[in-house]
Amino acid sequence: MDLCLYHPGLGYYTSPSTKIGATGDFYTSACLTPVFGTLIGKQLEEMWVILGKEPFTIVEYGAGTGALCADILSYLKNNVPLYDQLRYCIIEKSPVMQAIERSHLFDKVSWYESIDELGEIRGCILSNELVDTFAVHSVVMDQQLMEVFVDYGTSFQETLRPASKELTNYLNELDVHLSPGYHAEINLQAVGWIQSLATALKRGYVMTIDYGFESTDLYKPGRSQGTLRCYRSHTTNTSLYEQIGGQDITTYINLSALVHWGAKHGLTTCGLTDQGHFLLALGLTEAIEQALC
Repeated sequence: MDLCLYHPGLGYYTSPSTKIGATGDFYTSACLTPVFGTLIGKQLEEMWVILGKEPFTIVEYGAGTGALCADILSYLKNNVPLYDQLRYCIIEKSPVMQAIERSHLFDKVSWYESIDELGEIRGCILSNELVDTFAVHSVVMDQQLMEVFVDYGTSFQETLRPASKELTNYLNELDVHLSPGYHAEINLQAVGWIQSLATALKRGYVMTIDYGFESTDLYKPGRSQGTLRCYRSHTTNTSLYEQIGGQDITTYINLSALVHWGAKHGLTTCGLTDQGHFLLALGLTEAIEQALC
């Protein structure tokens, strides 16, 4: 999965084809309307106030086309005391996407390879549809937990091997018990990611917007075949071994895992909600009315 998505020059996110929007493979909320970025900006503004109106850093992981960043900054420009103290840092793994972002983002924005380059952060670490792009381990419960590996002869073939201790420990820590024959995905990269954020964040917030569920919903019987899927030309499929590098591969994330490992490294959960209620609470209706005026 990692090779399919990030192989230099040949991976889905590292190749030059359009990914997001009408001519791409999927939409994100940020590319549909600037209102989304405006409301995220409102939330960031509130965080700045709570933190004492001190110098504020926004760290955005995987900024895509840069549309969300542009809309957030457009809103925050109206708050001069905040904007004067603001720095906006983008961590972008894809050279292709970084080039798109650099073509239209200038004021306040800088790019980094890793959060480790930023020093202690006071502000907000933001991601929108990022964690579901991390490569995952596919597992199935047999007599014991087995991991799905990929072999190749004349074609791609799946083969099962006993899962590593790291994978079994993941489920044990979350108190997840899979029934026989149950397929699931384990996102160890998300565990490492949230740990790195907790280490870097001196004071502030982590705001993660993504597709996912808590463990009790993610591993219920109706999802016994897992949630791995592909996106191509605004359609979904489960043909993982076709159009390699030419389609997105993604899976639902385990929100309970982010909460659990975040807490183990010093983060406290402020809230967990769906995007609709989150945006309505920030004034979605009024923002749309203003945008139409």
